Amino acid sequence: MEMFVIEGCQPLSGRVSISGAKNAALPIMASTLLSDGPNQLQGVPNLVDVVTLSQLLSSLGMKIERNKNDSLLLEVIDESCFIADYDLVRRMRASICVLGPLLAKRKKACVSLPGGCNIGDRPVNLHLKGLAALGADIRIEQGYIIAEAKQLTGAKIYLGGPFGSTVTGTCNVMSAATLAKGTTTIEAAACEPEVVDLGNYLNAMGAKITGLGTPFLEIQGVESLTGTDYKIIPDRIEAATLMMAAAITNSSIELENVNLAHMTAIVEKLQELGVNIRNSDDVVHVSSNGKLNTADCIALPYPGIPTDVQAQLMALLTITSGMNIVTDKVFPDRFMHAAELTRMGASIRREGPNAIIHGQGQLNGACVMASDLRASAALVLAGLAAKGATTIRRIYHLDRGYEKLDEKLNSLGAHIKRVKDSPENRPQEIQPDLISLSNIPDDAEKRSTIDPPKWLTKQERKTGRR
Repeated sequence: MEMFVIEGCQPLSGRVSISGAKNAALPIMASTLLSDGPNQLQGVPNLVDVVTLSQLLSSLGMKIERNKNDSLLLEVIDESCFIADYDLVRRMRASICVLGPLLAKRKKACVSLPGGCNIGDRPVNLHLKGLAALGADIRIEQGYIIAEAKQLTGAKIYLGGPFGSTVTGTCNVMSAATLAKGTTTIEAAACEPEVVDLGNYLNAMGAKITGLGTPFLEIQGVESLTGTDYKIIPDRIEAATLMMAAAITNSSIELENVNLAHMTAIVEKLQELGVNIRNSDDVVHVSSNGKLNTADCIALPYPGIPTDVQAQLMALLTITSGMNIVTDKVFPDRFMHAAELTRMGASIRREGPNAIIHGQGQLNGACVMASDLRASAALVLAGLAAKGATTIRRIYHLDRGYEKLDEKLNSLGAHIKRVKDSPENRPQEIQPDLISLSNIPDDAEKRSTIDPPKWLTKQERKTGRR
């Protein structure tokens, strides 16, 4: 296993390019199961999650090749398999996105219930509700979702949940509906740019989907879909993370391949904090003068502040001078990073679905542990701003969703070392002043440092019992 050792308080400068969006690439890769013929996807980031899904798709009869220009070539060569095995699906929640395409194209799907980051309850009941409405017979046996349908039929489907629309559920139902007979309407559909990107890709293959980017989708079923060439949208979460890297280090950087139209809420919040963000000549300039305002931040479904930047925002708010409140209305329990930020000197108090952050102005390096993908990014940001060295363990979470983040930050001037997770590579931590057992006299257990009270009887003083 590897870890990061970050030497903090290094100013950043220079230019980096944002990778393709992980959250768009994964459902698009899964939807290639629907197509007849080869597909070329450009801008697919080289991530652990992409490798995991590639392995899963290969097990389902897909031939996959990666070119040097960050494009993937995908083509179905065997449609006989319909089982998405637990050993692969458990590693990544987005694997559930193969359920709809398998059901629609191969008439049967057997998909393990998914795993992924531990960020709170994320049931798949809305996925199953939508597919059942299309006519699928669905049951769960021994940890697997088994879905069958000789022919899916268009239906009117509502996908709203207690914390908003389901992103992967919308992807699954929309993908399946493209080959259903008749018209499907989805109400309370997710509006995220990644869902729109999937819809645009399906339309490029020959699907008939309207209403993308709104809560109301209409899908006219078609007989078949053909392979196509397509470019993945930029990763708005990576862009936001690097913007906050500039803010937390009082630096000025430039970002290429950014779509600010997908980031309105987070850009406005960063500007409210005092971060300067401007776009010119297809390059986004981000700078901070070191004086950050306080702010209240609420993570909401799109077009609100993404839950996937909530942890990074919390790290940034720890260096403000005053009180901030962070609320996550998508995953209300997504605060496991708060305890690790506290180890670095942050003042964070949890009150129900809220985190109260009292900005301290300065963080200190410490040994911390990442609990999930975005928490990893938050700890990296904190390490960049902290005085001294910060060690971040379990960075395999980070490699699931950020393409070479340490290399990109180092190219901007950060000091991040990726090393083997071993005691000799961890910076020496301050140890508490403990009493050495070797200094305790052999007869210590027979003696008391405090004389027994005089009002005890002789027997009570001798035995210590009444």
